[in-house]
Amino acid sequence: MLRLPLIDRYLARSIAVPLFGSLVLAAMLLVLDKMLRLFQYVVDAGGPVSVVWRMLANLLPEYLSLGIPIGLMLGILLAFRKLALSSELDALRGIGVGYGRLLRIPYAFAVPLMILNLFIVGYLQPWSHYRYEGLRFDLKSGALGAAINVGEFNQLGHHLTLRIDRSEKKGTQLQGIFIQMDDKSGMSVAATADQGRFLSGDDPNTIVFRLINVRMIQDSPKFRTPRTLSTRLYDLPINLPAIDQFRRRGGPDFDEFYLHELFRMGYRGGTADPRQRLGAQATLNFRLVEVIMMLMLPLLAVALAVPPKRSSSSLGIFLGIVIVVAYHKVNQYAEQAGAQGRIEPIIALWVPLVVLAGLIFWMYHVLAHKPGGQPIGALERGAARAWRSIRSLFPKARAA
Repeated sequence: MLRLPLIDRYLARSIAVPLFGSLVLAAMLLVLDKMLRLFQYVVDAGGPVSVVWRMLANLLPEYLSLGIPIGLMLGILLAFRKLALSSELDALRGIGVGYGRLLRIPYAFAVPLMILNLFIVGYLQPWSHYRYEGLRFDLKSGALGAAINVGEFNQLGHHLTLRIDRSEKKGTQLQGIFIQMDDKSGMSVAATADQGRFLSGDDPNTIVFRLINVRMIQDSPKFRTPRTLSTRLYDLPINLPAIDQFRRRGGPDFDEFYLHELFRMGYRGGTADPRQRLGAQATLNFRLVEVIMMLMLPLLAVALAVPPKRSSSSLGIFLGIVIVVAYHKVNQYAEQAGAQGRIEPIIALWVPLVVLAGLIFWMYHVLAHKPGGQPIGALERGAARAWRSIRSLFPKARAA
């Protein structure tokens, strides 16, 4: 059994806790932000509340595709920051353990997470996006079941109107019922009942509405006068409206295509439409650069984790989050520009990656290979001066 050296086991524990903690926290925050809007959307559509959890489950891959890079960067950054503030980093470097040696464990986390993220953005996220859109379609079409609003006239399909005064026992017992049905032949049925309940029949396309203490009026062009009926029990068959089938995977954009499908459409002549070809190229390159960027996160995290001597500023944590999120937003804009043909997709998406990679390598080189080098030292000093200027504006608060 392979046993890691003590320093590697210590680094692995130091990185794992903030990494997975940050990942879970980021996913929870994104889910909570979306949950409230989904609840409102589902309630307005009249669907069951349980569908909210299914929709959130299909949104998780999208959140993880951004949460994994942020969690990886924060996990490494916080671990190395702890080493730096406790002087353990200086002790390790003093016995000859350089940054290159210390980066083995961060890359042991980064490479598997990069492969996992490639699977998520390449295959899992397109599939879950299609499932999410399918649930939205089912909500709009009524395939998931629609709630009947008590005290209101509910239009069920094109030929059925229903009103219920009161609902009891979770909707299994309805009271104060008015119902009107029309068919293509011109026949109409209007009925009132004291009580009623829905029952399933042998035909899956028909539901039975059992009415108690019924007064019914039936009219048709074939009748000279409308017919009336008064009975204690009456089973009224109701034809369920036809529900449209959801579209095939693909949709109007390219979020539902797998990586190999995008490659075939964009570079192997899978489509003759130039706009679709550009869209496939932009989406494919967007996913690839988002994943490849994760290889630079250990270098960025280490460069931002070590504050200047006699400083415990958290500016590096703030900068790390800003850089990752800003780069994601730049890629989203570049993807749109590439899909619209304003910029070649490869140039639009790979040039920002090269620029960011150059900046990160420079920051790491300054920290690791220049004596006393501090890549964010100027920003640290500027932030300290700005904080002193702000405090000088409130002398009373400072004195307290």
